[in-house]
Amino acid sequence: MKLKLITAIAFSAMAIISCSTDTDTLGSSLTNESDKLEVSTGSYSAYTRSVLVDSVYARSNNTYFGHVKDPETGTYIKTEFMAQFNMQENIKLPSISEMAKDENGEVVADSCEIWLVFDQSNCYGDSLAAMKMNILELKEPMNESVTYYSNYDPRTAGYIREDGLKKSMLFSLSNLTYTDSIRSISDYTEIARISLSDKYIDKDGVEYNNYGTYLLRTYYNHPEYFKNSYSFVHKVCPGLFFEVADGLGLMAKFLQMEMRTFYHYKRDNTTYVSYLANSSTSEVLQTTQVTNDKEALSQLVEDQSCTYLKTPSGIFTEVTLPVDEITQTHSTDSLLSVSLTFNRQNSETKSGAYLLNAPTSIIMLPSDSLKVFFEEEKVFDYKSIFTSTLAYNCYSFTNISNLITLLSENKKNGLATDPDWVNKHPNWNKVLLVPVSISYTNNTQSNNVEVIENQMGLESTKLVGGANTPIEVKVIYAHFKNR
Repeated sequence: MKLKLITAIAFSAMAIISCSTDTDTLGSSLTNESDKLEVSTGSYSAYTRSVLVDSVYARSNNTYFGHVKDPETGTYIKTEFMAQFNMQENIKLPSISEMAKDENGEVVADSCEIWLVFDQSNCYGDSLAAMKMNILELKEPMNESVTYYSNYDPRTAGYIREDGLKKSMLFSLSNLTYTDSIRSISDYTEIARISLSDKYIDKDGVEYNNYGTYLLRTYYNHPEYFKNSYSFVHKVCPGLFFEVADGLGLMAKFLQMEMRTFYHYKRDNTTYVSYLANSSTSEVLQTTQVTNDKEALSQLVEDQSCTYLKTPSGIFTEVTLPVDEITQTHSTDSLLSVSLTFNRQNSETKSGAYLLNAPTSIIMLPSDSLKVFFEEEKVFDYKSIFTSTLAYNCYSFTNISNLITLLSENKKNGLATDPDWVNKHPNWNKVLLVPVSISYTNNTQSNNVEVIENQMGLESTKLVGGANTPIEVKVIYAHFKNR
């Protein structure tokens, strides 16, 4: 019963302690004279090191594309992606008798385009830098049951249809093809438009005047292929790979990707213009491929004067927590709070227009839980997974006592059945700091986390730490005087 009471008043205790360093009267302020709560504190050391990341879970709703030079390492980073396009369930187009037709009486599309809408606030580099993009058609959908990581290449895996759709285009973040009058409109958004209006030959050798005509004729010949996204991907459009062909100096994030097939039809002697929209969303597969210089990243990892957080697919920080010291020093006390802060170091990179931003959000999770966390799309639970947002030039974790208790219990239970458990589980007291992108639901009544993904954009920071610079872990304990 007393343990339950300690838990119930833990938050009150921490609130009081955060306002004052004097803990002498804390027990009497929370309980009565006959059953006082006695509080004590402790300080321990955690040790950190940089860990090179070979690859990260690559299924993501955050899509980046580009080729840039890393100002910290002087090496190059390239990001490409594969995207499938969804289909609104049971979509209805005009009747075939109303649709525009060619001289042979077959349905035709006016044009087909892919629209890539930039997320300007999260793009990196020169807005006028020209990038050349290749768009390559997949010959079949990538296997949805496979777990894809950022080092997976659909080209070497044989997914590209060699005689399929191939399109190249140049684009920049600032689309200067639009006039100033258009660009000055209040809701103007920078966008790259890729035309798929050239001749297209499908896998059966049938020729169409453009890709949109292929989609429309397939719809009228096989409407069942368009009943949902799964059918559309497996029967009509297996996906496209967006490849960096040339260019340097821009890493673009796309806020939205949509394939639009424009057509016109006539109804009641009136001609209408419309389009079929297929978006790349979380309902279908998107994967990101990252190419960077692992040798250069290894040199940063070897730096013992600090640790790094670097994305995409770059460097995480590993923290060895003093679990035994915290739990065994006060073995009969309860943990009220365990906190630690990771301060940023100032970058030594020469100032310039395109320095990398520090990660906005990071998570702390047990080292051995990394793959499961992202592959199963978990969210932080404040038991084993915690999050921190950059504030005042540091990342603070105000109370990870649940994690300390969990790791201690894991060790205790493991040793109960296997005396060699610690040697078999060398990461039992280690956690990782991982930069992430957090998406929230659009529910106006709450701010619930929808998904947490590996950060696939360009971010980097140095943290105080390393082999010779321990991180202070502050602990608050509590027990009842008459226990």
